[in-house]
Amino acid sequence: MKTLIGTLVGALILFFWQFFSWSGPVHKSEMMPTDAQDEILRFLDGKLDEGSYFLPQPLGEPSSDEMKEFQAEMTGKPWALISYRNDYQVNMGLNMLRGFVINLVSVWLIIWILGRFRENDLVTSLVTCLSVGTIAFLTIPYLNHVWFEGGAMGYLLDAGVSWGLVGIWLGWWLNRGKS
Repeated sequence: MKTLIGTLVGALILFFWQFFSWSGPVHKSEMMPTDAQDEILRFLDGKLDEGSYFLPQPLGEPSSDEMKEFQAEMTGKPWALISYRNDYQVNMGLNMLRGFVINLVSVWLIIWILGRFRENDLVTSLVTCLSVGTIAFLTIPYLNHVWFEGGAMGYLLDAGVSWGLVGIWLGWWLNRGKS
């Protein structure tokens, strides 16, 4: 029962932080509109298959020398990341459900890890959760920031706040009643 309640409340903490983070100011800069959006979408319609694109890219399989020449030619010119879909669909309910299930699994896994420790207290739980959040941040959002120059601060805030709150919750919940 302790694991079930710990998992459920921890998942809710993550879920509500994520809702606040993405609906509030934290990630606002990652979904900016543009006055040219209708024109851009009309232009892309029928030209791309669904998928993600990094432009510019050389076509085919360039040799090392051709790649160096391409990179020299493109240096200082515009580039873009495009995530293109043919059909705009709003699946907020399903996406939120999937996000909550991911949170449940994530918190259950951290409880499993904490349960393997010989000794656990509030500080151990907090540091462990912050470590997991930091690892998640460094290996995905920060690495994307390094390569594609996207925003990283919102993701760092997400990792620190959400996993910090979960660590405090689990540190208290899993250790209450211990002497």
